[in-house]
Formats: sequence, C-alpha cells, structure tokens
Amino acid sequence: MYAPKLCIACKGGKYLCGNKPCPLLSRVKVAPRVAEKVDKEFFGPSTSIFVGHNFYPNVYVGPLGALEYRQEIESPGKWLDMSYTDIIEMRSFLLRSKVRENVKSRSKFIFDSQELALAKRPVDVEMRFKKKPVIKVSLSDIHQPMGPSGTLNRLNVTDNVKIARVVDKVVNDEIKSVEATSIMFSKGVDVYKINTILSSGSLGLEKNKKLVPTRWSITATDDILTKEMLKEIRTFPSINEFEVYEHTGLDNHLVILLMPGNFEYEGFEAWSPGSTWYDQSVLQELGIQTTNLKPMVIEEYEPYKGRTRYADKQGGGYYAARFGVVEQLYQRRRQARVLVFREIGDGYTIPLGVWQVRENVRRAMQTKPVRFNTMQEALNYCSSKLKLSLKTYKSQSELLRQRRVSDFF
Repeated sequence: MYAPKLCIACKGGKYLCGNKPCPLLSRVKVAPRVAEKVDKEFFGPSTSIFVGHNFYPNVYVGPLGALEYRQEIESPGKWLDMSYTDIIEMRSFLLRSKVRENVKSRSKFIFDSQELALAKRPVDVEMRFKKKPVIKVSLSDIHQPMGPSGTLNRLNVTDNVKIARVVDKVVNDEIKSVEATSIMFSKGVDVYKINTILSSGSLGLEKNKKLVPTRWSITATDDILTKEMLKEIRTFPSINEFEVYEHTGLDNHLVILLMPGNFEYEGFEAWSPGSTWYDQSVLQELGIQTTNLKPMVIEEYEPYKGRTRYADKQGGGYYAARFGVVEQLYQRRRQARVLVFREIGDGYTIPLGVWQVRENVRRAMQTKPVRFNTMQEALNYCSSKLKLSLKTYKSQSELLRQRRVSDFF
C-alpha cells in the first residue's frame, strides 16, 4: 500500500515523498533483473524460512532462497543507513518457496526447514517448483520485503548444516519456548535469528512444538524478551535525571524521554497525511472528510505491572519500540518512566516491516542523551524537536497528565 495521490502527482520525477530515486519505480526496474534469475529450479543459499498466517492452522511455509546473495540480506540491524531503493532491490531477490502444512506437522519437509532456520550461516539448497514462481514484491508493515514466490514440489538440502552450540542446546532441551528464547538472547543470539527459530516450531516442550507464523513470531519475540528483561529491570535503581534521545531514519523521527521513577511506558505514533496507513484516497472512498487533514496520533500505555491486553492500536510497532528502550535500560541496570514519540513523515509511503521501528529506537538509545534536572525543561526541549505541539500529545497522554513532586525539582 502507498499514497496514490502523491505518487500520481510525482510520477517518479519530483520526489515528493522525499525518496530519491523513486522506490516504486525501483520495484519496476528491478523486476526484469529478477525475472532473468527465476526459473522452476533453484540452486543456491537459503537464508531463512517464512511461515505465512493465512489459513491457520494449515499455513504456507518454506525456505527463502537468495537469487542474489548479500551478506546483510537477513540482517535488518544493518539496513537503517540504506535507502528505500537499496532495501527493496536487495529483498526483491529473495525467492519465497511455499508448501501447505499444518502447524503441528512433523514431516521431513518441516524437519529440513527447521534445520535451515537453525543454521548459523546460509545453507545451499535445491528447490524445484510446480511452476515458475510469480514475480512480485511482497510488502508488509510487520515482516521485511520479499520477492517472487512459488509452490514447492521438491526440496533438497545439499550442504552441511552447522548450528550454534547454544541454539542446538536449547532446541534439544525440554524447556519452554520463553526460557529458550531468553537463554539465546542472553548468549548473544541476534533477535532476528531468534524470531526465525521461534517461527520454525523448534522451541518449546516436544508435545507443544508447532510452527508460528512469521508476523506473529516477530512480535512474540519482542514481547517475550522485553518481559523477561523487565523482571530484573523492576529491581534496578531509577535514573536520577531526565534524559532525551533522538534519531531519524527512513522518514521516522524518534524523540524518547526517560524520566526518574519506576518503570512505565507510553508510546505515541503520529502519522502524517500521505504516509502509509493514512492514505487520503482510501479515506475518501470510505466517505471520510480529507480536507485540512492533521497528523493522526495513536497512543498506547503500559503501567508498572505491565499490560494484559495486546496493543492493537499500534500492533507490532509498539512491541518493537518498547523492546529497543528496555534493551538499553537492561544493559544500564536502571529503570525509568518512558515516553516514546514516533513521528512518521509523508515520505514513509511504503511499509518495510516493523524492524525499522526497532532499529530506529535502538539507534536513538545509542546516542548521547541531553540531560535535564526538571520535567519542564525536558518537555520544553522535546517540544523543540517535535513537529506536533506537545499539547496534542498531552491531550491523550497518561504519563504527561501525572504530577509528581520530583518532576519540578
């Protein structure tokens, strides 16, 4: 999904969305190059697997094959400095194979797919498709872009699969998936690798193991790891100053305020008209007035003891942003009240996946914070960095409506 009115006015030459060159044209331009490499048979490295969510519990699952291999193709942590065009082109060469399987299946195909998910490096495979895969770039607000897809007829793993020792241990131990996920993260396994392993159905007690759709496993991984870290964070001392962090990437602007006190979390998403999911032409089709549109602000809050309901207003973005902040607090052995302001510009016209929220927040939390003694000083500074007025955020905020004596001294 993208903003048709903006694109029609631009026609790929005016760069009205702020992206140069045009990311939509790059999809068209890369298609012939992809088509040259797509056939009914594939031999090359499989970088990961993908599990769909449609038709659950009988879902499509299969390895991803790299038509053009780049080392960073499955490492979103390295993508933030890339352009829209580079990201989409790179991922357009990722071939998605699919077979319909029940999530509790124990077939040889599932076993082979799990080995590919567990592997510490890409594994060479042979894949034969029922017919030539369809040339199409799949875009999502949750998972990363992918290229052509086709129904698999045969899979053959032709390489030796090497699995990291910690991964092999937790997979073969009779431990719950939450514990296994936490152990891998504590031992330095990348969060993106963990959500692939969780998705493959390799974790948990043997009787409970099953495939987890990729879009669900991404958010589940963020949530599991965050909750496990928060168990310790709630025992840590509070920060003693107000800290502001900031970063902008892929037309997503982050301003993050940490305040002294016990852990609480509140996140804002402010969507500009023309950005993904705030498409004026779609609103018009729904009969919604689109003149003088203002940015749409969405708020989610979590108290000290945590939340019991899914953050459905922000979805995966909420859990990815929260993970990025909590990860830094855990490394510092501190706790704080947290406010995350995410302002999405009208240049964010193509969804790239929730990874960019996670990585933008992580990047922000790696910067040197600006420190203040009082809440008002910190808010004044935040206000100078935000496009929307602080008054707009305050009208929806739980944390900003709270009054504490410590905020004024």
